[in-house]
Amino acid sequence: MSFQPNPGDMIRINGKMYSVGQHPAAPGLAYAQAGRQGIVYQLIPAEGGPHEAKALKVFFPKFRIPAMVYQSETMEIYSGSPGLQVCSRDVLTPERNGEIIAEHPDLLYAVLMPWVHGFTWFDIIADQRQLKRTESLSLAKALSGIASGMEQRGLAHCDLSAPNVMLPFFSEVDLPDKSSAVELVDVEQMYSPKMDRPDVLLAGSPGYAAHRTVQSGLWSAYADRFAGAIILAEMLGWCDPQVVGKAWGESYFDQHEMQNPCERYFVLKKSLEDNWGTKVAELFARAWESQDVSSCPTFGEWLVILSSINEEQLLQDEIEIAAVPNIQVEEPIIPTQAASEAAAGSVPERQGSGAVLVESNRTGQDSGVVNRLFLQAREMEEKGNLNGALEVYRSAHHFVPSGSPLQVELEAAIKGIEELLNPKQEDEPGKLPFYRSRKWIATAIAVLILIGGSGFTVNRILADRAENRQKEAAATEALAKQQEEVRLAELKKQEDEKLVKAAEAEQKLKQDEEIKLAQQKLEKQKLQEQYNKQAKYEAYLAQQMQNQEKKDSEKQQLQQMYDKQAKFEAYQKQLKIQQAKEEAARKEAAAKAKTLQKKRSSQVVQLIASYNQAYNAQKGGNTAKAREYAKSFVNLYEKDAAYFKTVGKTSTRANGIYKFLANAGYQLPNV
Repeated sequence: MSFQPNPGDMIRINGKMYSVGQHPAAPGLAYAQAGRQGIVYQLIPAEGGPHEAKALKVFFPKFRIPAMVYQSETMEIYSGSPGLQVCSRDVLTPERNGEIIAEHPDLLYAVLMPWVHGFTWFDIIADQRQLKRTESLSLAKALSGIASGMEQRGLAHCDLSAPNVMLPFFSEVDLPDKSSAVELVDVEQMYSPKMDRPDVLLAGSPGYAAHRTVQSGLWSAYADRFAGAIILAEMLGWCDPQVVGKAWGESYFDQHEMQNPCERYFVLKKSLEDNWGTKVAELFARAWESQDVSSCPTFGEWLVILSSINEEQLLQDEIEIAAVPNIQVEEPIIPTQAASEAAAGSVPERQGSGAVLVESNRTGQDSGVVNRLFLQAREMEEKGNLNGALEVYRSAHHFVPSGSPLQVELEAAIKGIEELLNPKQEDEPGKLPFYRSRKWIATAIAVLILIGGSGFTVNRILADRAENRQKEAAATEALAKQQEEVRLAELKKQEDEKLVKAAEAEQKLKQDEEIKLAQQKLEKQKLQEQYNKQAKYEAYLAQQMQNQEKKDSEKQQLQQMYDKQAKFEAYQKQLKIQQAKEEAARKEAAAKAKTLQKKRSSQVVQLIASYNQAYNAQKGGNTAKAREYAKSFVNLYEKDAAYFKTVGKTSTRANGIYKFLANAGYQLPNV
């Protein structure tokens, strides 16, 4: 029976129970990701938090290799290294997992490993989501640090590409404090001196594979250098909107552009130089122009230069934003159904309102996550999936600022669902908590909107409240208002306490920053003094050189005066002879140039003819004849390659001929 699980299906592996996760973007479908070698399913442990989820990789038949057991045992020692947690792998074998393999034969030699939360670098590129400079630098430093550590141990991933670079940095799930910002997945092709060469080697992914490398696949300690340089350049360039807008699609470069002069290369190189300095741009250029992967810069070089970048300037804007104590609130996002109900003068239950507030001091990414999670949780709650809604509300709660109005709303939602799932015996049946009553929800929305200062929304909510007051009894309204005032007073007290703590933490942060700035200022002063001394010394040398040049000039003028009379006639005679020689030389050079140009034109025609003959012979199936024409092309081309490169598409034809001579299976393009 093939393995095609549904969300919520239970599965026991090595004595532990797991449930198949549900895809966040496709409710009702299992959370699965397809790769080149197999499909990865998310397994949620029956006991444990979301960060303890596992990934079950089910390989396609071609890649179900028994040696995977030994390979995984060897990889285990690398699982403690940053970015390589998926090396902690448990292979399902007939000896230990015969029962489940008998039920699902597809699970033979499947691998159970940690599930890595977050986006892939592929998602960032495909969505054309621009990063902040601090984010770009953090990701690039993390990746270069991981790859540098692997190089030092003689390791290489051998298939670095955007889909294989995970970014827990953007995870929506609370992760342990020591979690890496970047994780590498799909490590089946990993190179190690302790491991055997895989039976099947991949030739690299489009947009990251060097066209000058062997197309049969790479498996060496240097295999990651070129692809890693491309990904690092993408990460550093993704804070530049011009670079993001130039992206080809699933990667920044089109595979046909790799290591060729193209617009995208120059745009990215210029962006790296402008934003990160000349040294970073030079590393990228070295990798792009390299003849083989071993001549690309090491990841240690990348890490040294990226670590030397002063993050103080990059963090300055974030620090200034964090220093502002007040929280601005934008207009709530109300679904269509809730908006129509509000316009009719009634405030629906919390499950139907779903007001989502976005704090201005949060990043666009966080606010988008909160909005999406809030609406998803509300939809699940309306469908009766209270357990799922509770988990999503808790995930959204992770992203909101402490003490914000939205935090209060989310905490109330979480508490309400918890009480529904675990009702108290003494509660009266059918009686809703006060925070789920229409009166409380209406008042809470009005207060949150008043905090944000949106005039249009305030008038609308006030009008709704006026209609509600007309419908409700005066006594009930007075009692509810009194309860609301007490609750708001308590809320204000809590927020004041949090603001005081935040102010104290902010003051400490400012003091630390002032000390750091003072130290940096002192270092800059010392450095400036050295620069000043060097400048004075260089000015002194320049003055000395200028004086010497002046003396030499005076001596030369005096000598010319002494020799002028004696050499005037000889000079005139020599001048005429020289002019005659120059005239003769110019005529001779012109004749030679004309002859050479005629010869070169003829040779260009001959090159085109040789290329066309080779192309036609290859198309006709006569590979041997095609190689003869190709060799004839190369013999003539290399006699004056510097000139031929500049003529029309001769260089394009030459590239095709060289590739054909190196690989008989290469098809010459029709130029």
